Amino acid sequence: MTFERYPELKSNQNFVALLNHPATTENRITVERRNFNQAVRDYNTRLRLFPGSMIARFSGYQPKAFFEAAPDAATVPKVKF
Repeated sequence: MTFERYPELKSNQNFVALLNHPATTENRITVERRNFNQAVRDYNTRLRLFPGSMIARFSGYQPKAFFEAAPDAATVPKVKF
């Protein structure tokens, strides 16, 4: 019995990884946006509570705004191969 050995093609695996890359990047951005907004929430809370409110008043600390993406950022860019 004879068997034919075909070469193992790595390009298919790389192409699939490339297709998943935009989705992976979007997930990472979402996680970091959530982390940033949580840090801003904690910061703003500390500015409102004692003794942070006293220190903030004398030091000039101001509340920070949450990160909000632009409305057109929700559309996923199209990738052509």
